[in-house]
Formats: sequence, C-alpha cells, structure tokens
Amino acid sequence: MPHRQSYAEPETHILDLPPTPEQSTGRRRRPRPRWQRIALITLLVLAVVGGGGMIAGGLYLRSVESDIERVDAFDGVPEESRPQVVAKGAMNIMVLGSDSRDPENSSGSRTDTIILAHLPRDRSSAQLISIPRDTWVNVPESPEGRGGRDAKINASYAWGGVPLMVQTVEKFTGVRIDHVTMVDFAGFKEIVDALGGIEITVEKAFTSTHSLNPDGRREFVAGRQTMDGAAALDYARERYAFADGDFRRIKHQQQVIKAILDKAASGGVLANPAKLNSFVKATTNAVAVDQSMSLLDLAMELRHLRSGNLGFFTCPTKGTGRMGNESVVLADTAKAKRLFDAVRRDAVPEILSAAK
Repeated sequence: MPHRQSYAEPETHILDLPPTPEQSTGRRRRPRPRWQRIALITLLVLAVVGGGGMIAGGLYLRSVESDIERVDAFDGVPEESRPQVVAKGAMNIMVLGSDSRDPENSSGSRTDTIILAHLPRDRSSAQLISIPRDTWVNVPESPEGRGGRDAKINASYAWGGVPLMVQTVEKFTGVRIDHVTMVDFAGFKEIVDALGGIEITVEKAFTSTHSLNPDGRREFVAGRQTMDGAAALDYARERYAFADGDFRRIKHQQQVIKAILDKAASGGVLANPAKLNSFVKATTNAVAVDQSMSLLDLAMELRHLRSGNLGFFTCPTKGTGRMGNESVVLADTAKAKRLFDAVRRDAVPEILSAAK
C-alpha cells in the first residue's frame, strides 16, 4: 500500500525526494521484468510501428491500448491559466524522461529530460525541443501550496507531479500541451541490445566516470562505432566529463534516440513480425501516457515518419549562472519566445530558423 512522503523546499538536491501518491497523479505501478525496461520516446516508437505495417501494428496496439499505464496529467490544471489553441490540427506532446539507474538518482521524483515534441498539422515532420532540467523559470503554485516562485524547471515535478509540470512548461513556453508521455532513459541498455547495437559517431574522446562497468569507468574514442546497450547508456548519461555538462548530455541522448530509430527501421526489425512484436511490446510496457492519448490513432498519423523527418533542438539559453546557492541554466527569453511562438503557430520554417 502506498505511503505518504514528506517534502522539503527544493534546494540543490530537491529532486532526490520520492513523490507522494497525489504527486504521482494516478500513475498505476505494476511489477515488470527487467527486460521490459525499454527507453524510447512513444513518438518514435509509433513511427516505427506505423512504418512496419499498419495492419499488424494496429492490431497489436489495439490489444495493448487498454493495459498501458495512464497518467492523470491534466488533473487540477486550471483551464483559465492554460494557453489557447492557435494552430488547430497541430499537436504538442510533453515527454518526461528519467534515469532510474543513475547513481545520483535514488528515487523516481527526478525529471532529467524534458522534451516538447511538436507535430505539425500535416504530420510530415516532428520537432523535438529539449528544455534543460536546470532552466530557471517561474513555477506556479500547486494545489498543495508548493511552488509559486522561481526555481529550476524540474522542481515542478517534485512539488506537484505531472500536472504542475504541465502548468510550468505551458507558462514558460506559451504552448498548450495536448498530451504527455513518460519514459525511463535507463532502458536504453535493453532496447539497444535487442537491436544488436547502434551506430554512434563520438565527436571527441572522453572518459565516463559513472559507467555500468564494475570500476565505474568507460573510455570513449572519437569516431563512428557500434555501441552495445551498456555503452549507449553510459554515453547518454555522462555529463561530468564535459564543460557544458547537461547540454552535451542532451545532445548525446538525441544521438542515441535517432540511432535507435534508424536501427529499428533498417535492421530487420520491421521485416520480422516476431521481432517487431517484441520490440513494440517491450517499449509500450515501459511508457506511461495521459488518459486521452490513443496510440493507435497516433500511429496511423505518424506511419510515414522517419528519423530523417525529425529535428532535435535545445531551448535557447544564455548559459549557466547562479541563483543563491544553486547552479542554474538561464534561458535566452527573447530567442525562446520566438521559438515557442513559432511552435504555437505551427510555423515549421520559423521553428527551424529560431532553433538554430
């Protein structure tokens, strides 16, 4: 039976606290074998399923739709405070990711990855905009009275679960969130191994000091190489080896996501019904979505989408700074406003220009 956890005001380590049942916002937990802990954004999975044949994919998704975990993502979010819909037909999905195997992460209350995925009205492409987790923003006050002040953006999840994260991201971007999905990026290991490894080009050699290896270290050499699941997870997790920390980690996560999709689409998975079935089952079992998202409908809409149609971007920033005793990321508010205004209007060329 769930038990209530107390919460402290967030400081440097605010997100090491587990969420209360209310802050978990209705997300139903059930035991899962470790092999099912797959990390892949629902958006990308659905693109793979769609490309693999909508009859088989549709039948499979229909069979698992009723069993997938659901999140009360918009429960208690005041409608009067939400942005209005500007571009009808476009869709904006907030993706929240955490790394449950990160040695620094002792609980599930962290949201290490925040992505706003924009699907244009014609569904011919997708733009995925990462918002650094330490971005300094104004967090609205939760129904329990937490928040109501400036803080790191991922503090909103610790204070009020998914609904407060929705409010915070909507207030920061001015973009109305249509759907929410949650994934565990630690599952990169399993999905990469299931695919037989992925191809990654390492820009510059570095050493990971938080590796899955017994000694906690892994050397990465520069150049294109095949990574197994453990190496890919170390690559996507590492931030201490770089002066630009989280920014480099965001870039590496985006590389791994794209490589997974490329391998799944071209490595025999789509042509093998058994492999496709296992791939989709494992992935959908690791994903939680909001109450109204239909995987089958979205798969139909995204059936032609491939990694070449995906754009990966990061919210414009002015770099890092300090607020009190906290190290934070400072958003470039003028550039961010232009970017998210283009998202709101579904102006894809402007999104691409503003995100450069």
